[in-house]
Amino acid sequence: MASASSPPPAADASPQGPGDDLAVFWHEGMLAHDAGRGVFDSGRDPGFLDVLDQHPENADRVRNMVSILRRGPVAPFLSWHSGRPAYASELLSFHSSEYIDELVQANATGAKKFCEGTFLNPGSWGAALLAAGTTLSAVKHILDGHGNLAYALVRPPGHHAQPDRADGYCFLNNAGLAVHLALDSGRSKVAVVDIDVHYGNGTAEGFYRMDNVLTISLHMRHGSWGPSHPQSGSVDEIGEGKGLGYNLNIPLPNGSGDSGYEYAMNELVVPAIDKFQPQFLVFVVGQDSSAFDPNGRQCLTMEGYRKIGQIMRSMANRHSNGQILIVQEGGYHITYSAYCLHATLEGVLDLEAPLLDDPIAYYPEDERSWHMHYFWKRAAGRNGPPYLAGGNVSSSHRIRFHLDCICLLPFSTSGFATTICQSEVVGPSSMPAFAVNFMWQWCVNPLLDVE
Repeated sequence: MASASSPPPAADASPQGPGDDLAVFWHEGMLAHDAGRGVFDSGRDPGFLDVLDQHPENADRVRNMVSILRRGPVAPFLSWHSGRPAYASELLSFHSSEYIDELVQANATGAKKFCEGTFLNPGSWGAALLAAGTTLSAVKHILDGHGNLAYALVRPPGHHAQPDRADGYCFLNNAGLAVHLALDSGRSKVAVVDIDVHYGNGTAEGFYRMDNVLTISLHMRHGSWGPSHPQSGSVDEIGEGKGLGYNLNIPLPNGSGDSGYEYAMNELVVPAIDKFQPQFLVFVVGQDSSAFDPNGRQCLTMEGYRKIGQIMRSMANRHSNGQILIVQEGGYHITYSAYCLHATLEGVLDLEAPLLDDPIAYYPEDERSWHMHYFWKRAAGRNGPPYLAGGNVSSSHRIRFHLDCICLLPFSTSGFATTICQSEVVGPSSMPAFAVNFMWQWCVNPLLDVE
C-alpha cells in the first residue's frame, strides 16, 4: 500500500477485492445543525398553515443513513470510525480567510441566515467543522494506507460551498478539502465525480483553474438560482486558464432514470476518467436524484445507485488501486435516501447480488429508459443520428420531435468551441428530450483528446 507521501501503485496492481470492508467516518455532533421549519426550505411561515415543513436538510435523514448502515445487511462489510472537527488552518486550503472569518462572526453573533435556504442555529458551525474534519479523517485513512474505501457520512453538506461563500445548505466544502489533502499528500491528479441532483458548483469553482483536478458533475438542469449560485452547470462551463477542459458538466433532463445515468456514466464519465488517469477518486454522492426525493426529479432507484457504485469501483480498480473516498451530500427523502445509500455502497463494495429489495420501486414503464440506446438503434441505426452520419430514420416511428443538440468540439490543443446544432428527427411519441444532451457522446472522444 502506498504511503501518504507517495503515489499509489500502478493501475494494473492488484487492488483490494470484493468483500474488503469500507470505513465509515461519522460523528453524532453533526446532528446539532438545525435549519428550522418553514415552507419547504424557505424558512418562511405564511401564517395560515398549521404544520410547516421541517427543512429538507435535517438530522432525521442522516439518522436513517446511520441506522441502515449499522443494522442493515451491508453492516458486516463496514467498519466504523469517529470523526473530528477540522482545525481553522485546514479550511484555508480551499476557503479564503475572509470567508472563514465571516462564518466565525456569524456563529458568534447568532446569525440565522446566510442565503436562500441556508440557515444557521447555535449548533451549525460546530457541525460544519465536524463535517469538514470527518471528511479529512476519511481521506487520511486511505492516504495513510489503512484501507482503500472510506465514506464520510457528513452533514451539513458541502459541494455548493465556494471558496468565498455559502450556498445551497452548504458552509464548508468537504470534498474540496479532501482533494487538497490528497494533492498535498503526493497524488498528482485527482478526479471528482458528483452525482448529487444539483450541480457541484462549489467544488468546480475551487478547481476551475487547475489542470490536476478533473471535476465531473451529473445533475438536473436547474441553472443558476441566485447571487450565491451564479454558475449554471451548463456544458460550456469547462474551466479557465490551466483548468480549461477539466470541468465536465452533464446536465440531465428531468426523469433521466437508472438507464440514463448508467448511459451517462459509461459513455461520458468513464471515457473522461480513462483519459485523465487520476491517482485518486472522490465520489460525491447525493440521494436527491432518487425517484422519491422532494428536491429532485431524476427518478433513480436503488438499482441505478448500485450500478453507479459498481462503475465507480471499476474505474478505481483501473486508475487508483481501488481507492475511493465517498463524501455524502444531499438526499432528502427520510427513508428512501437511506435505501439508496445502502445500494450505492453495495455497488462500491462490488457485491455480487443486491442485499436489499427496493421497497418502493416504480413500474419499469415509468422510467424513461429508452433514451439514446433506443434512439440510435431503432431510429437512426448504428451509424448515429441522421445529421451526423447520414443514417436513415426508421419509418416505423412517425411522431416528430425537435432535438436541440449541444456538441462540444475542440478548436485547439488547449480549448473547445461550443456549437449548437438543431435537427428534426422522427421518434416515438413519448421519446423524451433526454436524447438532447446525450448526442454529446458522438463528439466526446475528440473533447477528451485535449491535453
